[in-house]
This record gives sequence, C-alpha cells and structure tokens, in this order.
Amino acid sequence: MLKLCTFGLHQLGLANVVKELLEKEGLACVIKNEQLFMGLGEIPFVELFPELWLVDEETYPRAKLLADAWLKESPSSATPWTCPDCNEVLEGQFGACWQCGRAKDQ
Repeated sequence: MLKLCTFGLHQLGLANVVKELLEKEGLACVIKNEQLFMGLGEIPFVELFPELWLVDEETYPRAKLLADAWLKESPSSATPWTCPDCNEVLEGQFGACWQCGRAKDQ
C-alpha cells in the first residue's frame, strides 16, 4: 500500500469523494484514520488526519493524476451554466439540471 494524499480533519467527506472517484476508475484504495478524530486531545492532531492509501502501488501515477486533477477543479470555481431546455441557471458543479433533468453539455 502507498499513501496518495492527506486531508484536513474537517475534510473526511472530501476524502471519501476522492476515494469513490478512484474506485470508479478501478483503483482500489482505503481511507486510514477515519475514526481517530475522537482521540483529539489525547493523540497529536497531525496523527488524526484522514489519509487516502492505494492498495496497488503500481497504480500510483494514474491515481495521483486523477486525484490532483479533481482536487484542482473545485466545484466552487466552476462556471455557472444555463439549461438549454428550461433556461434554469445552475451553479457550475451541477452536471444536470435539477429542474428538468437535462445533462450539462460538455
């Protein structure tokens, strides 16, 4: 196993999103330290950070590229778009219109 990245204490949800993204690409991974936040105060805080580890070390280059690309493209920086079917204005992170269900044109 090989550590891919470390997240902040408040970023466990983000760690799970990246894990799911990698697993959809066929890259097996695990999150370590998921439950250690309960030891805050008794364990040094740097030991509590959630870590994403790859099961197969040979997949590291591909996994690192995918994770870095996804993390750099934060949803908050995505450009808003307008649905061509119903003219609903949507935030950039949405891949489909919540009003009518049409997928965002890529």
